[in-house]
Amino acid sequence: MDYLLNPVYGWVEVCLERFGTHPTPILHDGNRREHLADYEGGEERRPMTREECQLLFDHIDDRVDRMIKRGRKGALTAYRDSTLFKTIYGWGLRASEASGLDLVDLYRNAKAPQFGRYGMVHVRKAKGTKGSGPRRRNVASIMPWAVEALEDYVVNVRPRYGFPSHPALWLTERGGRLRTREIEDRFALYREELGLPEELVPHCLRHSYVTHSIEDGIDAKFIQEQVGHLYASTTALYTAVSDDFANTMMLKAIDLAFDNDPGQRVLERSGRR
Repeated sequence: MDYLLNPVYGWVEVCLERFGTHPTPILHDGNRREHLADYEGGEERRPMTREECQLLFDHIDDRVDRMIKRGRKGALTAYRDSTLFKTIYGWGLRASEASGLDLVDLYRNAKAPQFGRYGMVHVRKAKGTKGSGPRRRNVASIMPWAVEALEDYVVNVRPRYGFPSHPALWLTERGGRLRTREIEDRFALYREELGLPEELVPHCLRHSYVTHSIEDGIDAKFIQEQVGHLYASTTALYTAVSDDFANTMMLKAIDLAFDNDPGQRVLERSGRR
């Protein structure tokens, strides 16, 4: 492993050229010693597909429209839920982290001024290791559509709850903070209405954030820092790329290997395949 990763030998550059990614250690502190953080990669948890995510968001948005047109109560709650689940997905949050967000946790990112005060989300109640308190992390905004949804909620919807002095980002109709269990219950309601698999929970949106970001070509180390994983192996547990993406990467790797294989070029020049 030292030989592969040592910059003296140049294998990192070779791997980047041939395979589009760099070598990653398979032996590290994360598996040399016992993990102190609770395991989050249960087999019942999987990323939601892009189609499932879009179906969920569209369903709640349609619910808002229907309630407004019919003059029914619940439109405010549905609007909050729609933005809440888009935020969980858009910033790769746990349900408990989303519940703990306050308005003051949204602030500017000097590197992304186009997002205004929504360029960074400060997670103050992130999951910590056993025996320690919550950890903090900053999550950079990378999905413009999610930023637009969150800004619209903060500016136009949240004030309608009528509790301007309450610090929480997500409020209940009685003026309390929306709790983790309530987030899970709301997700289950929409999941059942859509007939989606029962194993899907809000945490699957966090898995989706990791998987879809990797598929979109965002650096894995950056995503690891975004979601607050101490070890790359934990982020890997969240990643389940689609078959199309895996096949595309496989073909790209094969093409690169043939392009850099002198023997193959000799065969091609001689008319043999």
